[in-house]
Amino acid sequence: MQTRVCRLHAQRDLHVETQPVAAPEPGQVLVAIGAGGICGSDLHYYQDGGFGPVRVREPIILGHEAAGTVVALGEGVSGLAEGDRVAISPSHPCGKCKYCEQGLYNHCLDMRFLGSAMRMPHENGLFRDRVAVAAGQCHKIAPEISIGEAACCEPLSVCTHARSLAGDLSGAKVLVTGAGPIGALCTALAAEAGASEIVVTDLQDVPLAVAAKMGATRTINMSHDAAALAAYGADKGYFDVCFECTAAAPAIRSAIEALRPLATLVQVGVAGDVAVPLNMIVAKEIVLKGSHRFHPEFAEAVDLINRRAVDVRPIITQTYPLEEAEAAFEIAGDRTAAVKVQLAFA
Repeated sequence: MQTRVCRLHAQRDLHVETQPVAAPEPGQVLVAIGAGGICGSDLHYYQDGGFGPVRVREPIILGHEAAGTVVALGEGVSGLAEGDRVAISPSHPCGKCKYCEQGLYNHCLDMRFLGSAMRMPHENGLFRDRVAVAAGQCHKIAPEISIGEAACCEPLSVCTHARSLAGDLSGAKVLVTGAGPIGALCTALAAEAGASEIVVTDLQDVPLAVAAKMGATRTINMSHDAAALAAYGADKGYFDVCFECTAAAPAIRSAIEALRPLATLVQVGVAGDVAVPLNMIVAKEIVLKGSHRFHPEFAEAVDLINRRAVDVRPIITQTYPLEEAEAAFEIAGDRTAAVKVQLAFA
């Protein structure tokens, strides 16, 4: 039996190919993928051949945001059955290193993360019709939840981990810089946690309109209304918490200017080395926390989506069939038109 795969050979060299389907090994299940979301890292691989020191050095099957239906069980699998619809966690820590032993699985020294070019050989991802994965990476989704919604469990996990670092958001005044998928989901989580105000900034109207649907109480287009955010810097600042989702130096600076003393900045966006206004961080005693991936939060994200405590449907702006993967990647890179673009599988 053959399966179609979405494989990147080099920068902007994307192909839909076929290869044999591997039967599930003991402890694995075979999943028919139904939907997969194009993530920022997938876009970096496609557009730039990598990001920072992480480069595509051999052909790689992309994709780490996916959900599908169990079609076969490997030996010894319990708790899952053929026909179960599942969201797949791409995070597979070793469980043995010093960080795993401390429960810090997202800092595993031997992490295997599906669809990642960090290791050699690369870890192939989930953009394929059929894939065998560890049963423990599969989480059941509720009957009323679409496969597309379930494929959003991975990015929501990233944001759920970020929220865990922010402290109690009940009644808090929250700033979210960047209204892409991660910013939109941080917005929804802040709303779910009871934030009193959620101001979201971006340079484009389309993602800001999505952020408004996800719970933003105000949106600011920084390309023509930067003064609106600057006003929050009066009297040493206003916001209690910021989820910084751009990793752009101007956005980081404007966020720190708008934060009040003793506020918390959770850095979710990732880029290369970026200048930060250290003097302002010190003078305001800002708490700066980096947020890296997730692990146990995947189950929490599945629960939030299963209950629609977080409704992810507004972020899914386009869906393309797998055979139009290149067109999907092109539109996913256009922030004037798209937020979350997904691939649909047979």
